[in-house]
Amino acid sequence: MTRFRDKLVLVTGSGRGIGREIALRFAREGAHIVVNFFRNREPAEETAVAIRQLGQQALVVKANMGNLDDIKHLYREIETNFGGLDILVHNAASGYNRPALEQKTRGWEWTMNINARSLLFGAQQAVPLMQKRGGGAIVAVSSLGSQRVMPDYIVVGTSKAALESLVRYLGAELAPYKIVVNAVSPGVVLTEALTHFASFREEDDLVKHVLARTPIGRLCTPEDIADVVTFLCSSAAQTICGQTIIMDGGHSLLIQ
Repeated sequence: MTRFRDKLVLVTGSGRGIGREIALRFAREGAHIVVNFFRNREPAEETAVAIRQLGQQALVVKANMGNLDDIKHLYREIETNFGGLDILVHNAASGYNRPALEQKTRGWEWTMNINARSLLFGAQQAVPLMQKRGGGAIVAVSSLGSQRVMPDYIVVGTSKAALESLVRYLGAELAPYKIVVNAVSPGVVLTEALTHFASFREEDDLVKHVLARTPIGRLCTPEDIADVVTFLCSSAAQTICGQTIIMDGGHSLLIQ
C-alpha cells in the first residue's frame, strides 16, 4: 500500500518500541519520517537507516519533548528541511512510577510536561506546517492508566488523562483546518517499557496476569498499534474527531 506516498510524518520517541514500529509502518506506505529521540541516539539512527532502506527519507532530530525550546527546535528543523508537515504521532512518554504519597514535584512536572504539555505546544508548532499542506492528522498514544487505577501509576495516569482531554479539545478546534486529532490507548504491550511497572518486576508475571483476563487471548503488539494509528491518519478516518480508541483485547471490559 502507498496510502501515505510522499507525506511527511513526525513520530516523537521513535527510536524504539511502539514509536519505531509506527515510523516504519508509515515508511512502508510511502511516507518520509522525522525520527525524534532524546537520550539514545543509536536506536534512532538505526530506525532512520531502516527507513532509508525502504526508499524513504529520514531526518533524525534530538529534542526533549518536556522542554519548550527543544520542541521549537524540532519544528524549525522540520520546516527547514521539508517546508511542511502532514502527520504528527505524539508517542514520546516518560514518568515516575511511585505511590501517591511518595511522588515529588520534579517527577510530576517531568511527567506532565513530556506526556501532556508537549502535545499542546507541539500542536501549536505543527498546525502552521500542516496548513501549508492543506490539512493533516495528529494521533496521540495514551494508556489505560488514564481511566483505570494501576499500581504506582498515579502521575503517568494523570498525564494520560490530560492527554486525552487535550485530544478532545484539539479535535474540536482543529477540525475546521482539516486537521483530525485522535488518540489510541493500548493495553499492555510487549516492549522494553513493560518492566517499568513497579508491582510487576517480572515481565512474565504481568503477561500471565493480563492474558488470563483478556478475552481475545493475546496482548496488543506494536504492529497492532501501528495498524490503528495509520488508519486514523488515512482518508478513511476523516469523520473520527477527538476520540480515544481503546486497544486492549477487551481486558478493560471485564469487572476484575
